[in-house]
Amino acid sequence: MTDKVTLGTLSTGVPGLDILLGGGLSEFSFNLIAGAPGSGKTTLAHQMMFALANPSRKALFFTVLGEPPLKMLRYQQQYSFFELDKVGESIRYVNLAEDLRAGDFSHVLERIMKEVEAFSPSLVFVDSFRSVAQTAKSGYEGVADLQFFIQELGTRMTSWQATTFLIGEYAHADQEANPIMTVADGMLALGQAHEQNSVVRKIRVVKMRGQAHMAGSHTFRITGDGLRVYPRLLPPIAESLAEERDEPAEVPRLSTGTPELDAMLHGGLPQGHSVLVVGPSGSGKTILGTRFLQEGERNGETGVAVFFQKGTSRLRNAALAKMVKAGSVVTIESRSLDLTVEELLDNLNQAIDRTHATRVVIDSLSEFGLYVAPEFRQDLRSAVFRILSSLAQRGVTVLVTIGMDDRYTELRFSEADIAFLTDAIVAMRYAEADSRIAKLISVIKVRGSGHSTDLREYRITDAGLEIDSTPMQFDGLLSGRPTRQQPRG
Repeated sequence: MTDKVTLGTLSTGVPGLDILLGGGLSEFSFNLIAGAPGSGKTTLAHQMMFALANPSRKALFFTVLGEPPLKMLRYQQQYSFFELDKVGESIRYVNLAEDLRAGDFSHVLERIMKEVEAFSPSLVFVDSFRSVAQTAKSGYEGVADLQFFIQELGTRMTSWQATTFLIGEYAHADQEANPIMTVADGMLALGQAHEQNSVVRKIRVVKMRGQAHMAGSHTFRITGDGLRVYPRLLPPIAESLAEERDEPAEVPRLSTGTPELDAMLHGGLPQGHSVLVVGPSGSGKTILGTRFLQEGERNGETGVAVFFQKGTSRLRNAALAKMVKAGSVVTIESRSLDLTVEELLDNLNQAIDRTHATRVVIDSLSEFGLYVAPEFRQDLRSAVFRILSSLAQRGVTVLVTIGMDDRYTELRFSEADIAFLTDAIVAMRYAEADSRIAKLISVIKVRGSGHSTDLREYRITDAGLEIDSTPMQFDGLLSGRPTRQQPRG
């Protein structure tokens, strides 16, 4: 016999969660949702229940909490996923608090069976299941009664042809030793990481029988729409590799909006490349990024600008605000001090999909390091790699800025060794020249392309950056005192 049983899957209705589960929930599976108080267990259960429940797929929600179901529903109704019309017809709530007070599991099981037979649900939820365990009698007899109850409940649930969820507050050690793990098909663990006044919510698929689920912890956020999970994923490279030809066509060049810089790049920035613009405060990095977006608007392209501190209202350059008002540029601004990389990527990808943007400006990585949660701040290189990899797979052209202290004679291009992650580097710096501070610009690298190695002086004007056509020449190696080099030829 070669035919295999195919497991049916149910979409959870929680953005990102189906990816972690390997496609969705196994139909008729027996699942545990575990986590500390306040981690989002009940909200997750309700979000899945309202997404799945309908007249032909009914849901039965047992509550064993001391508080009445009406109090719980009062808060759950605040989420957009809550549909009051489903309550009663497709979703029914049953409170087991009175049945548990006697500690007689057989009576509780009888009540559950009675409700299931009367309502014929396809989804069954029990919240909080730990309350059931805490009512067990002490000693060996109590443990044996509880284990028999759990195994009997699991057997009955399988015979009901229902997808079941038991919700409880379990520590990691409890999860390993609890008898429920012997019968559970799947387990989701929710938690909150608290570090340096920042809180990051995490979800982990501990167990999921018969499915190639994603391991590790993944961040999620609770909003007015419920939970949104941000899987830690790198973009697939198979598609891009399959599209490579034996003789790849020449990559089109995009103008940066600054003609002199385009000439230094030997025709502009290759389409789909990422360029790191590094320089000290006041050197014009944001202006260069704005000109990059303006050039895209002039060619009928749309763009996305990511800011972490400088909102459009604070920028003196009215060009960006004008583009935002016209709809040719969409801004992503964060004021959260516990931002996660996956959340930023999700916002970026949504903006690109919505506007079909071809240009992205991230200003700046220096401020990004201040806004992300501490765990991502400690590994900035990994965070930047995931962002740039995702954008590269989409084929957008990216300009990223980073601020660096100018030490005149020291050439540095980034913190945390992230310079090598970008395809091109444009360095902006200061130097002392003729009793004044001169601004200098140079192209450090462009992958797969030649470029100018000149050091050019530039000025910031109302039109943007005005770069000299002749290079600068230093009197001594990195002396910081440049003199004008005579035009060549």
